Amino acid sequence: MNKKITRIAITGPLGRMGQMLVKEIQKNKNTCLTAAIVKKHHPLINCDIGKEIGIGNIGVLIKDHLNINKNDFDVLIDFTCPSATLKYLEYCNTFQKKIIIGTTGFSNTEIKTIELYSKNIAILAASNFSIGVNLLCELVKKTTKILGNNSDIDIIEFHHRNKIDIPSGTAITIGETISKIMKWDLNKSSLYHKKGFTKIREPKKIGFSSIRSGNIIGKHSVIFTNSEEEINITHTAFNRKSFAKGAIQSAIWVVSKNKGLFTMKDLLKNML
Repeated sequence: MNKKITRIAITGPLGRMGQMLVKEIQKNKNTCLTAAIVKKHHPLINCDIGKEIGIGNIGVLIKDHLNINKNDFDVLIDFTCPSATLKYLEYCNTFQKKIIIGTTGFSNTEIKTIELYSKNIAILAASNFSIGVNLLCELVKKTTKILGNNSDIDIIEFHHRNKIDIPSGTAITIGETISKIMKWDLNKSSLYHKKGFTKIREPKKIGFSSIRSGNIIGKHSVIFTNSEEEINITHTAFNRKSFAKGAIQSAIWVVSKNKGLFTMKDLLKNML
């Protein structure tokens, strides 16, 4: 019996992540791209998305809206900004569509809105869709349980110069993972260095450092340091392909779910 093809719509298809998603969806035998959505009044509306990103015509025209009169996709993949994501989320809720959310930087109120919609539709949200980064988180959990009480813990993240949120969503997720295990309040335990004199480092703190430079795709290091040794757990992304593949795997997985808020941890469990 042939496996059902997952029909995917994406937002921001002309951005760096969007272009990679289009290319990887086209390569995947279990998926097909059926909609490519951009901002209102974009100059490339009605142009073929494949042609515009250099892979030739694929028969999917760029639009500035989702067609409410056509049932033309199963899952929406969104890597835009919080305000846009919430609008697409409302659409998916209205028309009972699944959604993959890769956007970061949501406020607590916006997170509660996402949680509310998950009572009606299936949502998979993640700050990072790389399988490698999510394995890093699992390693960090184990290391925290063993060394968390007698080590200084630091998270260093590197990204390209155009990334505007600091620290990265992935770094915050790692910090939340550590804080949950240590039973700390991340807001009170976060340590950001500033120019000037500082006090001796207090215990129960997670140091955050961010670098924005060049075209760095993404690198995250979690360092546990005590008086005897240091353990450094690092993941480096060489291109966006790993993120795109992870998002597509998530779309294929979530299409069978009726409702609920899922994470990459749920996908990984399915893979083990």
